[in-house]
Amino acid sequence: MGIFKDRKTQLPLWFMRQAGRYHKHYQAFKAQYSFETLCKTPALACEVTLGPVQDFNFDAAILFSDILFPLERLGMGLTFNPAPTLSKKIYCIQDVYSLQPISPPEKFYLFQKQALELIKEKLSPEKTLMGFVGAPFTLYTYACEGQHSGNLLNAKAGLYNGTFEVFSQLILNELLANMSMQASAPIDAINIFDTAAGELSLQDYERFIIPVNKQLTQSFKSIFPNVKIIYYSKNTNLDYLKKIDDKNIDVLGIDWRVNIADALNAFQTQYFVQGNIDPAWLILPKEQLKHNLDVYMDRTLGKIKNPQKWIFGLGHGVLKETPEKNVKFVSDYIKNYIFKN
Repeated sequence: MGIFKDRKTQLPLWFMRQAGRYHKHYQAFKAQYSFETLCKTPALACEVTLGPVQDFNFDAAILFSDILFPLERLGMGLTFNPAPTLSKKIYCIQDVYSLQPISPPEKFYLFQKQALELIKEKLSPEKTLMGFVGAPFTLYTYACEGQHSGNLLNAKAGLYNGTFEVFSQLILNELLANMSMQASAPIDAINIFDTAAGELSLQDYERFIIPVNKQLTQSFKSIFPNVKIIYYSKNTNLDYLKKIDDKNIDVLGIDWRVNIADALNAFQTQYFVQGNIDPAWLILPKEQLKHNLDVYMDRTLGKIKNPQKWIFGLGHGVLKETPEKNVKFVSDYIKNYIFKN
C-alpha cells in the first residue's frame, strides 16, 4: 500500500536515507561509480532508489539525489570528496547578487526528472513515488557555513542583516523550478527537508523561516495541487511545529525528540504525521530493538486517537553503521503489527 492509501489496521513506512551506505545494494554501485555519477545518471539513480524498496518492502520510493544541487546550478561549485563541498560561500548580500546560474533549470534538473520517470515505470502502482528538495534556510546554512548544524553564526547573522532575505527570493525561484521538474515526472509527493530549522530559536523560526516556507509551498501547490508536500524539520519541538500552520503541507515529519502520540493528537485533523524512532535504535541487538519497538508501539497506540494519520519512519536517516537485518526486522515488525480501530 502507498503511504496515503486507506488502511484500516496497518501502518505504512519508509525511511529517510533508505538508499544508502548501510545497504549492500548501494555499496555495490558505489564501488563502481562516484556519488555524483549515481545521482546524475538516471538509470543508476533509478536502480539505487528501487533497491531498498525491493529488499525491505518499503511503501515509498524516494529519489536518490542530493539537496545541494540547486546551489550547484547557482554557480557555487559543488563537489563530493566524499562530503559535499562548495567552492563559493555567502558572507554578505553582494555574494548573493554575484551568483550566476550555470545552465537553464529545465536542462540542469533533467537528470532528476528522467530518473523519476524510470522509477515510475518500474515501481509497483501500490507504492508511493517521492522527490525532495532542501528547505530555503537549510540550503542557506550550507551556502554560508558548508553545513546545517552547529552555531551557524554567519547564517544567523544573515537573518538580521538582510542577506537571507535576498537569498530566499533567489532560492524560492530555484526550488520551485526544481520541484516542478520533479513533479512533472510525475510523482505522488515531494519532501522539503529542513534539517537546520531546529538550530534557530522559536522566535527566529517563526519570524524568518515560516513565511518563506509558506511562499514555497503555496507557489508549488498552485501549480501541482495533487502532489502532496511533506515538510520535515529536525530538532523542532511541538512549539515550533504548532507555529507552522500551513494548509499546503500534507505531512509533517518529526524527529525522535517529539513524542509521536502528542504530535498525532495535536495535528491529526491538519496533517499526516511521519516519524519518528531514533535511528540509533537500528544499531541495537535484535532483542533490545524489539523491546524498544514493543514499548514504543504499545505506549503510542494506547494514547492516540487516529493511527490512520501516522506514517511510520525514523526521526532522521538510516545511519551507515546500521545492519541490514535490523532494517528488515523493523520493516517486518511494522508490516505485521495490527492496530485496532
